[in-house]
Amino acid sequence: MPPGPAWQGLIADAWEAGAAILPLDHRLPVPEVQRLLRRARPMVLWDEEGGSRLTLGVPTDPEVALVVATSGTAGEPRLAELGHSAIRAAVDASAVRLGSSPSDGWLLCLPVAHMGGMLVLLRGLLLGAPITIHEGFDVDAFAAAGSGGAVQFASVVPTMLTRLVDAATDLSGFRALLVGGQSLPRELRARAEQAGARVVETYGLTESCGGVVYEGHPFDGIELGFGADAEILLRGPTLFRGYREDPDATAAALTDEGWLRTRDAGELVDGRLVVHGRLDDAIITGGEKVWPEAVERVLREHPDVADALVSGEVDPEWGERVVASIVPVDPASPPTLDELRALVAERMAPYAAPHELRVVDALLETTSGKIRRPNAPPARET
Repeated sequence: MPPGPAWQGLIADAWEAGAAILPLDHRLPVPEVQRLLRRARPMVLWDEEGGSRLTLGVPTDPEVALVVATSGTAGEPRLAELGHSAIRAAVDASAVRLGSSPSDGWLLCLPVAHMGGMLVLLRGLLLGAPITIHEGFDVDAFAAAGSGGAVQFASVVPTMLTRLVDAATDLSGFRALLVGGQSLPRELRARAEQAGARVVETYGLTESCGGVVYEGHPFDGIELGFGADAEILLRGPTLFRGYREDPDATAAALTDEGWLRTRDAGELVDGRLVVHGRLDDAIITGGEKVWPEAVERVLREHPDVADALVSGEVDPEWGERVVASIVPVDPASPPTLDELRALVAERMAPYAAPHELRVVDALLETTSGKIRRPNAPPARET
């Protein structure tokens, strides 16, 4: 079902009955929905017409409240099972960190099939917070919600925030905008703050019950560690129980000591977590490691670059070469490769500068607004 009031009643009924919900994005094509249903094997399929029992369903453990398909930016999504206690711990810890009360209103404009949107609904269920629900993201509707006084908080992805600041939206009516899903460019944050926003950058995974690190600092009760290759590790009461019907993947994701392997690399800088990017996305060029997200942040600072994606491609000399795909502000006048190489070389090690430039009309995104990795979009011009 599309986002709407019916979701609130459905979630409340399921929570009380001890049933788990697998939210399906209503925008998915039928074959994709069928594929998820075959993997998830739910007992009942619910839509705007009501519920219908399925013959091949497999029950969940009574503690499981939510089954969420991971975003699938770099492969097949898995089905993460989240327990009642983990969800409550995440919602309560977020409220403490934000200083929010049950009377503070939240705006839902993200898909409910992803943790950012679902957590807004769960704040309504567990905290009693009033929820304003938009079926999709609309700049004008978002601005109106923030100016009316009924909404204090909203969760967005950087793509949404970009559209808001590009439209010169007054964001001062919100007490905080939680921004997650991918890294937040410094320039975008500065522009949002100039528009009156209090930005809270979040970090987390579906498997951690969404963002559990705000502004580089983990929630109370969440432990932060590092493994091999600077992999970020998380441990605490918000972690998922495992992947549905996939014990091998569960064992690979959780250590014997209960740490979640995030597959993200990072480090602590002045006591704050800095995320470098996905370990699987690291580019090894001439024996040196390049983090695509770090290069993308620099490229987006160029005044003629609207968005950027950095990838690695096989190179006979370097092993991999750094390739930049950019969406220009003006398609008739894109920046040159030499300009972008010079910009990156000013901020980073010289081997991080792209060897190849592709100018594209748009970057491929997942349904939650994240850049789809690892494949670069097709080139329109080189």
